[in-house]
Amino acid sequence: MSKPLLNIFWFRRDLRLEDNRGLYEALNDDLPVLPVFIFDSNILDDLEDKSDARLSFIHKEVTAINETLKEKGSGIRTFYGNPTEIWKKILEEHNIKTIFLNRDYEPYATKRDEEVKKIADEKGVEFKLFKDHVILEPHEVLKDDGSPYVVFTPFSKRWKEELTEEDLISVPSALYFTNFVQMSNTPVTALSTMGFQTSDIEIPSGTLEDALLEKYAERRDHPAIEGTSRLGIHLRFGTISIRNIAQRAEKKSGTFLNELIWREFYQMILWHFPRVVNENFKKQYNSVPWRNDLNEFQAWCEGKTGYPIVDAGMRQLNETGYMHNRVRMIVASFLTKHLLIDWRWGEAYFAKKLLDYELASNNGGWQWAAGTGTDAQPYFRIFNPESQTRKFDPELKYIKRWVPDFQELAYPKPVVDHKYARERCLETFKEALS
Repeated sequence: MSKPLLNIFWFRRDLRLEDNRGLYEALNDDLPVLPVFIFDSNILDDLEDKSDARLSFIHKEVTAINETLKEKGSGIRTFYGNPTEIWKKILEEHNIKTIFLNRDYEPYATKRDEEVKKIADEKGVEFKLFKDHVILEPHEVLKDDGSPYVVFTPFSKRWKEELTEEDLISVPSALYFTNFVQMSNTPVTALSTMGFQTSDIEIPSGTLEDALLEKYAERRDHPAIEGTSRLGIHLRFGTISIRNIAQRAEKKSGTFLNELIWREFYQMILWHFPRVVNENFKKQYNSVPWRNDLNEFQAWCEGKTGYPIVDAGMRQLNETGYMHNRVRMIVASFLTKHLLIDWRWGEAYFAKKLLDYELASNNGGWQWAAGTGTDAQPYFRIFNPESQTRKFDPELKYIKRWVPDFQELAYPKPVVDHKYARERCLETFKEALS
C-alpha cells in the first residue's frame, strides 16, 4: 500500500501557530501538513548547564503547540539528534512533496539547511524557505551598488524607505488548521531523554503593553525601572510575531522601532560577514594585545569587581538570565576597556547565561562596546561606571537590589583604578592601531 502524499512544516525559531509565514504557506498548499520539531543535538550537546532555561522554554512552547494540535486531532512529531540524519529517516518514512520552513540567518543554521536541502533534492522533495524571523531580509536592504551597509544610520534610513505595508501584514495561519495531518498524538520528547532537566528560572511573559511603548524612550535607560519589553527570548524563538510587534512600534514608539531595526542590522551584518562570529569586524583591531587576566575575568563574571553598577549587572545576569540593556553596555565596556579582556570572552559568557541570547545581536553588541565592530563606539569612548551610575541609577535602587553589600567592609575593592585603566586603554589601543 502506497504512503499518502503530504507536506511537512519544520518548526525552528518560529514556535507559534498564529501569524507564521512558512506554516501559513504550507497549510495553504493542497496537501495535509505534518509539523515536526528537532531538538538539535549539535547545539544541545554543547550546553554546559543541564537545566538550561532556554531549552526548558523551547520544550514548554513545543509542548503547548502539541496540545493545541491535539485538540484538532493532530500533533507535532518531535525528534532529538543530528538534523541531517533525522531528515534521512523522515524522508524514508513518509511520502513528502514539499518541506516548508522559515529562513534562519546564522552560519550554523544556513549550513544545516543547505545539507538538508541536498538530502531533499536527492529524493525529489521540494525545499521552500520563507521570511518570518525579520521584517526585511539581509538582501532587501542594500546600498545602490548592491553592497551591504556597515553603518547603522544609513541602513536604518534605507530600511524605512524599503518597508511596505505588506511587510507588516499578519498571515492568518489559524484559519487553516484543519489542513494538519490527522494523527494519534505522540508526546513531545522528554527533557530527561536528552539529558536535561527543567529550569526554575522565570521567563518573561511575552506581552507588550501600549503604556510601555509610549514611555519607552524616556524610561528604557534606567535599570531600576521596568521600562524595557523583555521580549528578547520570545523574538529569539519566534513565540511572538515580529510583524505584530513592529506594526505596534511604528504607531506608538519610534525609539522602540529603532531597536528592532538594530536587531535586523546585526542580522544583516552576520549574514554578509559571517567571519564576525570569531573575528573583529575591523581587522585593524587584530593587533590589540588583550591582557586576558583570568582572575580579573572571574571577578567580572561573579560580580565582584568593586564597581557596584558592573557587579549589579553581572549578579542580575547570573541569577535571572537577564541584564538591563544599559547595564550590558556598561559591563561590556568595563571588561574590554578597563580590564583589556578580549570581547570574545565576554560574548561567550553572555551566550551561556542570557535568556535572550541571539548570536547576531550579542556579537554585534560586544564588538560595538569593544570598538572592534561595525559602527562601533570609538576606542577612546570609555564608560565611567560612576558617572553612568549617577546618570542612570541616581538613587542607587538598582545597585541596592543586586549588590546590597556594596557599602560593607567585606565588599571587594576595585580591581583597577578607573583613571589608570582609562589611560592604559587609550595607550594600548592607540599603539595597536598606529
